[in-house]
Amino acid sequence: MTQPAWMETIFDRTPHLDGTGAVDPVVYDASIPALRQRTVKFAAKRYADMLFVSGLDRATADRHFRLRVAQPPSGLSAHRPARVDMAPLAVEVDAADRRVTVRSGDCVGQAIARAGYGTILLGPSNAPAFDPRPVARAPREANHPWPYGDAVEAAATPAALTGALDGFFAASPGVYGVLIARPDRVLTERYSAFGAPDRATPSWSMTKAITATVVGRMVREGWLASMHDPAPAPLWRDPRGIHRLITLDHLVRMRSGLGFPVRQDDGSTTIGFENSAVYQDAGDAFQAAQRSIVATAPGSVFRYVNSGMNVLGAIVRDQIERRGLPYYETAYGMLVDRLGMGSYRHSADIAGNLIASGAGYATLRDYAKFGVLYLNDGVWNGERLLPEGWVDYALTPTHTGTSYAACFRSNVEGAFPDLPRDAAWASGASDQKIFILRRHRLTVAVSNETDHAMDMAALNRLIATAIDCYA
Repeated sequence: MTQPAWMETIFDRTPHLDGTGAVDPVVYDASIPALRQRTVKFAAKRYADMLFVSGLDRATADRHFRLRVAQPPSGLSAHRPARVDMAPLAVEVDAADRRVTVRSGDCVGQAIARAGYGTILLGPSNAPAFDPRPVARAPREANHPWPYGDAVEAAATPAALTGALDGFFAASPGVYGVLIARPDRVLTERYSAFGAPDRATPSWSMTKAITATVVGRMVREGWLASMHDPAPAPLWRDPRGIHRLITLDHLVRMRSGLGFPVRQDDGSTTIGFENSAVYQDAGDAFQAAQRSIVATAPGSVFRYVNSGMNVLGAIVRDQIERRGLPYYETAYGMLVDRLGMGSYRHSADIAGNLIASGAGYATLRDYAKFGVLYLNDGVWNGERLLPEGWVDYALTPTHTGTSYAACFRSNVEGAFPDLPRDAAWASGASDQKIFILRRHRLTVAVSNETDHAMDMAALNRLIATAIDCYA
């Protein structure tokens, strides 16, 4: 279609390929009523997580729960805290429907649990906007030895390590458990009174490392060419758009520059960088992430956000579906089912996207299998799953000013002073971690309940003791 002549002076008529132009950005409502509603919705998700994914009883869930009050997203270097007073919470549980409803004043939040989809935050809706049919997962190898199966042979724990474990558990009351393993066997594991070998526990942002590794699988399979290519997000197809400056590498290293306008309670508008809205807003996580604005030059600034990871999630879904493959089965089958992580499950958003930034769940034994993949340089049971050089790429920071690598954190600045500087770990918001100690051929997985403090000094001593005992 020919554009009218009057458009010529203000519209770009340069021919382009398949883009549809920029998309309107999501504006974050940071008013106090909106923050109260987010707080209640997140509480519903947390209770559904504990009751229907981790399988805690109600009394234990009540003891574990810590209210996290939603706050406005912060800027590049400063946070504008808001005082958000909450009415008491009332929690209703429908065990038959695996549904939790939380009320506080006039705010209501709902979440449901469905097999294969973790917990789905519903917000004001009573049902998700997709049909959460059961997902066909690979069968578990129950009788095969760990890590290729689920059979774990009990082993004696050295006395020095027993003492370090005692100290760590005493100082960290939210810990579900700790597991220490070599690539061929579990060396020791311990669980708290509410933990168990078969209990799936939250990972939060450890899920980012899972997502990045799925992207690595796609590079290995030739679905994606290079981490340094423009990120092929479905809504970023216009080659004239600034989003085309963002590479896959920028996304996994938190240097995408993605942010969004924040409408403050006083009516002003600021630029914010999202960290938790994806777990509180009951929206389409992939669409909202792609509608972020580019607030800083891509590649120039480290800013930890969830939006870049959910752009990656949109890319993963698009790459699967454009090949005519089933999304859910393929998303699980590319990585976690290949590793025999049968307990692992993502949380889905209300639109059916498997949230790529956080909210996955698994047992410690399955988390440790992920660590083994990295100890073995991306090779699993004799088959190379990740590109050669991927493990170095993913675990090594490549920019000054941060110890963050490609969805892993590294010890280059000595955060754990008694561990080697080349140690790295997948890290969750409430101190869930999978350590990868390549020099010592050890992986350590630790799971912790949301918003409970963990004693990092005691964890440092525990892992250092494990190195002394097993190296």
